[in-house]
Amino acid sequence: MGAMEANLRQILATNLKEQRKILGISQEKLAEITGLSWQTVNSIECRRSWVSDTTLETLAAAFKIETFQLLMPLEIRAVLSLDATQSIRKLVMAKKNYDEIFNEVIYPV
Repeated sequence: MGAMEANLRQILATNLKEQRKILGISQEKLAEITGLSWQTVNSIECRRSWVSDTTLETLAAAFKIETFQLLMPLEIRAVLSLDATQSIRKLVMAKKNYDEIFNEVIYPV
């Protein structure tokens, strides 16, 4: 197994667990919803097996998210899920931090 595949398995496992927590469902319930076996869900979450494109689509549909979101690291998903107000606040804070650093460099005390 290559490094990229191992990384994707970890991301998928983490996202699967996170989505289940959001919905408050067990592996068994997810298996029931998707038509997959409990063992399959467990194997994916424990990174013992990879998924077919069909299984990935089935899991995404169960969570009502886009398929690619299951393969995105949580930190990227968190940034993408910000609403406009949150995004503006983050940009303002970043600008403020930049200005402070810039002023320290240009106008040292």
